[in-house]
Amino acid sequence: MLSKSRENSKGFKTRQTPYTKSNIVSLGKSTITIGTTKYKDTNGGFLLEDKPEEDNKEPVIEDPLVDLERPECEICNKPFVKSWLFEKFDYKCCDSCKETQEYKLITKTEAKQKYLLQDCDLDKREPLLKFIKQKNPHNVRWGDMKLYLEYQVEKRALEIWECLERIEEEKEIREEKKSLAKAKKYHKQLKELKMSMRSSLYDRTTSTKHIHEFGPEKYNEEDDTYTRSCVTCPYSETFEKM
Repeated sequence: MLSKSRENSKGFKTRQTPYTKSNIVSLGKSTITIGTTKYKDTNGGFLLEDKPEEDNKEPVIEDPLVDLERPECEICNKPFVKSWLFEKFDYKCCDSCKETQEYKLITKTEAKQKYLLQDCDLDKREPLLKFIKQKNPHNVRWGDMKLYLEYQVEKRALEIWECLERIEEEKEIREEKKSLAKAKKYHKQLKELKMSMRSSLYDRTTSTKHIHEFGPEKYNEEDDTYTRSCVTCPYSETFEKM
């Protein structure tokens, strides 16, 4: 039982108990708070300090991550705990090996042009390739760019084309078709231009007034008249001289 004694101003000792009015902060239904300590009334003539249950709980110690649960780097074959490439692109490469190797990022447009891939190859074909978004450096008002890990993009292209040589061959074929299409379009436009020029020239020549160029006059004895004809057209005229 908690009790203390102290002398008052007259020299008499007074008995201090948890029930002393000056020490009681608040009274609950079954608890009494004295200062910062809470006591529980046992209804048996004494008080017990009321401690939170969580103080009695034993701390839970998590088991350390064993090597078998850690991903293994594909370069050095060592397990790692944290990796930027693994976090962003799900590529198993530790940060130490990342510094020694050159891992380039490539935009979606460049990936499609360089490796002849389609949108479905990047966005829908399993497993999906992860990417990060970045503001467009050419214009911030344009949409964010999707940046892929080029190593993974090239690997995806090999799944489709089997080898890089086939990609280069296909590029040459497409470039040749593109050149033929350009040449065909050029000749068509040139032909249309020539037709337009001819039509314009014809309109100008027909709309200009013709000036006759007459040849020598011919005298007609029967009716005493003269006739002359244009040397550039079938026109002829007959007239009399006074």
